[in-house]
Amino acid sequence: MPFQIIRNDITRVEADAIVNTVNPYVQIGRGVELAIYNAAGKEKLFAERKKLGILLPGDVGITPAFQLNAKYIIHVSGPFWQDGKYNEEDILKQCYYKALELAVKNNCRSIAFPLLSTGTYKFPKELGISIAIEVFTNFLKDHEIEILLVVFGKDAVSISGNMVKKLVEFIDDDYVASASDKDYDSVEYEVEEDLYEEGFLDRDYEKYISDKSKGRHKIEEPKYEYNTDIGVSNIFYLPRLKEPESLENALKKIYTDSFEKHLQQLINKKGLKNSEVYATANISKQYFSKLLKGKVKPSKEKMLALAVGLRLNIDETIDFLRIAGYALSPISQTDKVVEYFIKNEDYNVIKIDIVLFDFGLEPLSN
Repeated sequence: MPFQIIRNDITRVEADAIVNTVNPYVQIGRGVELAIYNAAGKEKLFAERKKLGILLPGDVGITPAFQLNAKYIIHVSGPFWQDGKYNEEDILKQCYYKALELAVKNNCRSIAFPLLSTGTYKFPKELGISIAIEVFTNFLKDHEIEILLVVFGKDAVSISGNMVKKLVEFIDDDYVASASDKDYDSVEYEVEEDLYEEGFLDRDYEKYISDKSKGRHKIEEPKYEYNTDIGVSNIFYLPRLKEPESLENALKKIYTDSFEKHLQQLINKKGLKNSEVYATANISKQYFSKLLKGKVKPSKEKMLALAVGLRLNIDETIDFLRIAGYALSPISQTDKVVEYFIKNEDYNVIKIDIVLFDFGLEPLSN
């Protein structure tokens, strides 16, 4: 998959390139930077760092990785957050883009990032993750590289910030709405037994009521005639039950187009490029190509990711899932997370995967 978020010590991650956030001046900082120096071999790595010289905020450089499970270390000088009025956001974007471009230039197939500038440099975490998501999504439209976002330690337990809070509120509100939406048609009808004995009611009508309460018949309600002598409503005709649909007619309603044909039609209908769909869905170009050729059957998670990539609304998503034999589950936390993003027209699977990660759920990209 193009993007993954993992919880690990970045010094133990296997990737072609490991990103190190550095002090602008030629000196070893604290935290993750110190850990990378220690794991790689402090003396050798520092000798290479000296060759790069001063790295102003937004600058990057590359050195060998020495004893790390990587080929290279890409050193990034991130911005220190002041108040947002000193181009901090643009500088942070520049850091991510330059690191990715340098990795591609050096034929790296994978790169591991920490969340840049959100620790010692005090960059707001939610803004920092939003910038990373934007850059990763845009870069993956034109490049094939595996991007790992590595979080470590208790401070990184929740990295999506307010997104999680909003989603919890959505799920709670949705639960309350569902609980209060009672199905009154399911109420059982009780009729005094002696009314049957007197001939006022027909037992066939009781069967009709029972069937209707179970959703078997969608027909008009029966009409009544009030008898003033006995004080009860007397039925003067029984409803005609609906005939079951023939197998031939039922089969005609089944969607007959192939999945790959339907997928291509949706792409065309939405006016999207293939690269926009697979990048937004966090699906590799190779896998997406196989989908369009009908060589793979997508899992439900891939279908949900594609629904996001295609920018479907919730009704379109339900129909899209049905074509592949899936459905949204009212008890699936993952489905609820995806539903929240779709209903808010927030179409980005990388962002969804980060929220799923915060909830301790498997990402769609697995």
